[in-house]
Amino acid sequence: MSILQAIRVFLFYLLLGTSSLLWCTLSFFIAPFLPFRQRYRFINVYWCRFAVMLAWVILGIRYKITGAEHVPDEPCVILANHQSTWETFFLSAYFSPLSQVLKRELLYVPFFGWAMAMLRPIAIDRDNPKEALRQVAKKGDELLKQRIWVLIFPEGTRVPFGQIGKFSRGGTALAVNAGLPVLPIAHNAGKFWPKAGWGKRAGVIEVVIGEPMHANGTGPRAIAELNDRAQAWNEATQRALGSLPAVAEDQPGQVA
Repeated sequence: MSILQAIRVFLFYLLLGTSSLLWCTLSFFIAPFLPFRQRYRFINVYWCRFAVMLAWVILGIRYKITGAEHVPDEPCVILANHQSTWETFFLSAYFSPLSQVLKRELLYVPFFGWAMAMLRPIAIDRDNPKEALRQVAKKGDELLKQRIWVLIFPEGTRVPFGQIGKFSRGGTALAVNAGLPVLPIAHNAGKFWPKAGWGKRAGVIEVVIGEPMHANGTGPRAIAELNDRAQAWNEATQRALGSLPAVAEDQPGQVA
């Protein structure tokens, strides 16, 4: 990373951190008196848009959306790959109101956590996987019935650019049990905003929104089949974006 880019990254984080502290503090005193949807826009949409804009202006990290016409009118479960913090900012502003799964400990962070707690997140204890799954199913179903988007990163954690993690079935189970589709999203944000380190690269993040996917029936088999289909679509889309190595074609005479 060049000295100029290092200065840009430092300036970006300085402004991002300062704005976060100021906005969360302001939200703590104003947001509780707003209806939920207005509260979400006040706390999350405006600041996340600012964060995405800040990355665009200072770091040169722009974005391009393909498939916006596939977004359904009815909120459902969003399944997206997870490579960086950027997509959390972007998706939180693009879909409103939206709830996502996060570590319960984050809610204890002064002002930031208190502001997040007002957005109806699905706060889980990662040290208790069974209870976490139950919480996602119960709280997620309640949120969907209230017409709130639910964002699930099925890989469970950020995965380095060039790799893809195994999709857990929690998101598809939530969608199937609610009688709703999943909305698959793939992107290559990690190419410009890596998982590890502070370094950032200028460029255009490509965000692809796929057509909503419906389950073929109900029950465990339908959940598993939908999950496999969502992962296959994400993997194929990431390969098309150049985020994953292309699948080698069979050589002449090679048995498939």
